[in-house]
Amino acid sequence: MSERLSLQHPDYRYPPPRNPYFNKFSELPGPRRIFSDNDAELHRSHWSSQFPDVLSKKISSEKRPLHLEIGCNGGHLLLEYAARNPKDCFLGLDWKFKQIYFGAEKAIKRSIDNILFLRAHAERIDYMFAPGEIDHLYLFFPDPWPKNAHVKNRLVRPEMLAKLAKLVKRGGSFEIRTDHPAYFEWMLKSIDQSKEHWEMLSMTRDKHATDREAAKKLKIPEVTLFERVFILEDIPIQQAILRRK
Repeated sequence: MSERLSLQHPDYRYPPPRNPYFNKFSELPGPRRIFSDNDAELHRSHWSSQFPDVLSKKISSEKRPLHLEIGCNGGHLLLEYAARNPKDCFLGLDWKFKQIYFGAEKAIKRSIDNILFLRAHAERIDYMFAPGEIDHLYLFFPDPWPKNAHVKNRLVRPEMLAKLAKLVKRGGSFEIRTDHPAYFEWMLKSIDQSKEHWEMLSMTRDKHATDREAAKKLKIPEVTLFERVFILEDIPIQQAILRRK
């Protein structure tokens, strides 16, 4: 069985983690902040009840918009989103143990209680979330997999867009950014093949074309960590914002 097929199987189990940061997850103080591997699939359909501000009864879990960033890295952007929107719920999903740990550690130090982190494989996202559970979805600067032999690994492809559409509620949004023109054209073709699920609200091949000097002064969360670097190097940022039909 190939890795991609095995990841889709309901009985798939992650291999035992050997990364030293895995053990550090449980050492973080306070309510649980990180759900790793198959534990990231424990709260499908009721993630809103797992946030520290809900567990401490500071806020109700009812009718709170749920935001998910795929490939959140260390949560640089998501932490700012969460801090500015304390009544919403934020989840960061990434594959990297160390970055996920740092993101959770920063949230605790800053007392941001409406954010959690998932260390898991994005291909298993439908085992993590129930249909319509996500309100707003973000994917910023994913791996472009530029070699022809690897393009099958790209996340924005028709079958994944169909899977994500089931998890995002009707009227919900999906925002994508990349610095890779070839991948963006691939994305646009995939989105065009997914018209039954997604409506294109806006699209640009150069997000900061109107005022590059002003863009160089932008800070997180107006831009992402990677985006700041690309802007300084005069690399155009491509962006698409979709709405779930």
